[in-house]
Amino acid sequence: MLAPALPALAAEFRTSSDLETYLIMSIFLLAYAVGPFILAPLSEMYGRVVVLQAANMVFLIFNTVCGFSQTKTQILAFRFLSGLGGAAPQALGGGVLSDCWRAEERGAATAIYSLAPFLGPAVGPIETYRPKILANKAKRLRKETGNRDLHTEFDSPDSSLARLLTKNLARPFIMLLTQPTIQLTGLYRAYLYGLMYLVLASFPMVWEKQYRQEPGRASLNYVSLGVGFVIGLQISGPLIDKVYKSLQMRYDHPGKPEFRVPLMFPTALIAPAGLLLYGISAHFQTHWIVPNIGAAIFALGLILSFQCAQTYVIDAYETYAASATGAAAFIRTMAGFSFPLFAPSLYEALGIAWGNAVLAGVASVICIAAPTVLWKYGERIRARIYLEQFKRDQAHCFMPTSPLEHDPARDSIASHDDQ
Repeated sequence: MLAPALPALAAEFRTSSDLETYLIMSIFLLAYAVGPFILAPLSEMYGRVVVLQAANMVFLIFNTVCGFSQTKTQILAFRFLSGLGGAAPQALGGGVLSDCWRAEERGAATAIYSLAPFLGPAVGPIETYRPKILANKAKRLRKETGNRDLHTEFDSPDSSLARLLTKNLARPFIMLLTQPTIQLTGLYRAYLYGLMYLVLASFPMVWEKQYRQEPGRASLNYVSLGVGFVIGLQISGPLIDKVYKSLQMRYDHPGKPEFRVPLMFPTALIAPAGLLLYGISAHFQTHWIVPNIGAAIFALGLILSFQCAQTYVIDAYETYAASATGAAAFIRTMAGFSFPLFAPSLYEALGIAWGNAVLAGVASVICIAAPTVLWKYGERIRARIYLEQFKRDQAHCFMPTSPLEHDPARDSIASHDDQ
């Protein structure tokens, strides 16, 4: 975690202002905002595995190179490039969840997904994207049977590679500009995500300046955020699925994305309450455990709200979940990039208590307004031409294939026995 080392980095690279110092941390998030627009569409053309593996290699290389930076320009450039590679899990994660789990199971799956860095080496080589799996099957069957007319429903015989790349890479931008569902959930999560990075940026000021702790000891306070995230993950998955199944039974309905929304209401005030407790207790320099409890409560509320909004988007777009979550991630990560940059000015003007009070008040309004709109009007918004027309327009732009005549044989591939 870079935040505790910011004072040391500022001295080593001789940054000229707080803005430059916090930019070293935030620029990674700027790359997170850009990465999904490239990685998510490519995964919908070539499958999840190859894109994840390539992006992970980029992340590992440039994250390693950061340690050898000699100037602030170098560390900024390498941090940005490592962020491009590091954006892959968040860009593709929603797509993998949509590929592998039914709607009523995605709450628990989303919670487990958040722990994916620990499971990556074991499950990373497994492909999940249906068009890619069927394309591989079609390729194998063409080789086995000699029938060159076998192809899948996702093949686009009349499309060139250039046309496919253009259309697929444009998809997240189109979704961001035309899909109200993505815009609303993106703004909702963006503010919370920005608050998280603002809290991270405030930790050195609180623990090293106000509590006069050494950097090593001060860094231990980040554990409170980790505790909140872990507790939130353990609660959110089963709870989201339980509420979803309960609403299925109550309304005698097979399920819809809006069934993710009710849980967003009680969680709406948890993150603001934690932020307020953290700010006030830090201002009065109470016992160190109190600000940490506030930070943990903030993290708990943050992850609960995130999981509900994430599963809502995945349910709404399914096949295009990777592009949808990638488009929403752009708004979110831009907030994560920008919020820490104004943190010093905010806290210098208002102080940690009043600054957090203002931020918590705005968060309360947003966290109640967004789920209210989704619950009352979400289904109506999704029923409009935006989503359906988008799906029709994007129907045949998954992956390049050799020109093949349309043939009923395409339908046999999906049902062909894998054995």
